[in-house]
Amino acid sequence: MKRRIQRSEQEYSIDCCALCKLNENCPDKYGEKITLKSHELTVHYFCLLMSSGVYQRGKENEGIYGFLVDDIKQEVSRSYRLKCAVCKKNGASVGCYIKSCRKMVHFPCGKQHQFIFQFTDPFPSYCKDHSPTQSLPVSSCVSEPLSCSVCLDPIEAVLSYSVLKCPACHGSWFHRDCVQNQAHSAAMFFFRCTLCNNKDMFQQEMLRMGIHIPERDAAWELEENAYGELLQVYQHCDANKCLSRSGRTTSSRTGLFQILRCMLCGSRGTHRKCASVNAFETDWACEDCAAAVDTTASLPRHTDSPQPAGQRRSRSSKRSLILTPRQSPIVCKRPSLSGSSAKEILQELASQISQHHPSMPVVVSGNKVLEAAMELVKTSDFKSSHALAVRFTSSKHISSPGNTRRFLSLLVQQLQNTVFEGPDGAKNLTLDAQALREDVYFDVGCLLSLSLIHGGPPLGFFSRALYQHLFNFPRDTPLTVEDMGNTGFTDKVKKIQESRSLEELREAMQSASEYLEVAGCMRPVDSLSDKDTLVEDIVSFHLITRMQLPFQRFCEGLKTLGVFDQVQMFPGAFVSLFCSSPDKLTAETMSALFTVKFSEQEETTGKESAVVTFWRHYLVECEVGRCATSLEDVLIYATSADVVPAIGFSPNPTVSFLNPLDPAGAFPKSQPSSNHLVLPVVPSYQVFKKNMEYAVCQLTVMQAI
Repeated sequence: MKRRIQRSEQEYSIDCCALCKLNENCPDKYGEKITLKSHELTVHYFCLLMSSGVYQRGKENEGIYGFLVDDIKQEVSRSYRLKCAVCKKNGASVGCYIKSCRKMVHFPCGKQHQFIFQFTDPFPSYCKDHSPTQSLPVSSCVSEPLSCSVCLDPIEAVLSYSVLKCPACHGSWFHRDCVQNQAHSAAMFFFRCTLCNNKDMFQQEMLRMGIHIPERDAAWELEENAYGELLQVYQHCDANKCLSRSGRTTSSRTGLFQILRCMLCGSRGTHRKCASVNAFETDWACEDCAAAVDTTASLPRHTDSPQPAGQRRSRSSKRSLILTPRQSPIVCKRPSLSGSSAKEILQELASQISQHHPSMPVVVSGNKVLEAAMELVKTSDFKSSHALAVRFTSSKHISSPGNTRRFLSLLVQQLQNTVFEGPDGAKNLTLDAQALREDVYFDVGCLLSLSLIHGGPPLGFFSRALYQHLFNFPRDTPLTVEDMGNTGFTDKVKKIQESRSLEELREAMQSASEYLEVAGCMRPVDSLSDKDTLVEDIVSFHLITRMQLPFQRFCEGLKTLGVFDQVQMFPGAFVSLFCSSPDKLTAETMSALFTVKFSEQEETTGKESAVVTFWRHYLVECEVGRCATSLEDVLIYATSADVVPAIGFSPNPTVSFLNPLDPAGAFPKSQPSSNHLVLPVVPSYQVFKKNMEYAVCQLTVMQAI
């Protein structure tokens, strides 16, 4: 009788997993469901992997991934005699790895009963009583989390089976199901902490806590034709009034009704006749991209109305701020220039950057930004007027504006530790014989100029003394001992300056005699009043005389793209850019930075106005620390820059709106190449904040892809 029952049970299990007796096909939970029709055998891969009595004795192509069919059948027979501690049915094949523990379960029952399955050799399983746990460091000062860093839903601030944390930053907490879904999507190559971006330590800890990380490429890389849109060419006339009788999508091979695509973005088009483009002209820029390069001021746009035949487009030429070596300034050598700012002058200089010549490739390995930059300027074919195409070897992305801004930001940080000395925000040039031999001073000056013109951040680390010596601003301001910075010799000079008697002055001079002899300042003193002239000579030697050659080469480097000449002409306009840290972002400045573009439909304007209110309130909460993101994070999400570049954004940052069918599931989208942010129209601020935080927080993961 028992044998008949066993056979009927086996017959019933042919279409189900032979180990757990479930018919579900859920790869996320139970692994791949594999059926061998010739052997009438079906198993879930995870059920097989975690079974205590079967081992991989074959090759990868034998049986089921190396598990031989006979071994699997023996494991089914063995487990049939064992009762599950959860459902109380026979067939429990998974046992606790602790030898003294006798708990046996089906794999699905174990997941429900908080078993932890470690997907690393030897693939052990642990019951609830013996499973590994997490704990915070004793000295941890990390604040309690408010939400899951994956789904952004509220989370209980207690580490448990259902709540895990990152072992690297201790600030990223998440639900077990959320991080498992993330692991299944990102897989081994892209699975990392959503906040600190740690990969190795994070993956090891997640494996220890029973998270399965597939050994494959990311799910989005496996989608068929996922990037098919990149192979399509835009073919549509976007002029306000299309003059083609055949429609906006019709394009002739030549002639007035040939569609031209935007030379900058390629995602806008126009018929030649609709934009009054002559037959011999090939360059055309859409309205959104017209401000990206200065030369587009003379390019036809689709908003221009057609002109009668025979009339030529008048091109007004405005006075350039750039004075080349062959030009001589006619008026105004002081910083007035009709009130031009540093940003406006740099934008004029940026018109030299050619968008038609091949870009200069820059390949950055790891964090070796400075090495890559030095290699760039030392190449024989280096052209400062060509655009930069930056690629980080650790990134899957090809060159992009985001890579360039990141490269320039890191470059400015690393340049401060080359030929400069002194405290942060007030650095002077240092004297380095090796740097002189290798002409590093010239290279550093050249790279600083490149950074300013190509969209890098404000410098903000020059001391006032360094800026004064370079550009003679402010005029007639004497140098002081404080301008020398915290060098080893500064204390000795201060003792000379603070001497109260002739005897103290001579003792202070004796203690600094070696340096005074080198500086040519070792001389007899007859009165205490001689110390003022002595200190003045010492400071002048230290900051100016001994630094003549470094200053000369540094200035030659700064002349790249005309930066030095323009700053020398208008030093008052540039002093804050060189000597002051960038202003801290505020909600008010962020709101003013983005131009809001409402839809043309009147019925949606009211809803979009409400979203603008949500946007401004969200910025305020970011400023005061009530959000998981900062204002800098939001700016990076929209533009790939954490500060406003010295040259400003080009084009100016904008905000538009998306009216989704399902507002609750609509997330914001960013277009960093055009500094554009698309906000979904949602019914409440809570939904807006949740979706905004999720999108911005995920950026740290996407940047590493």
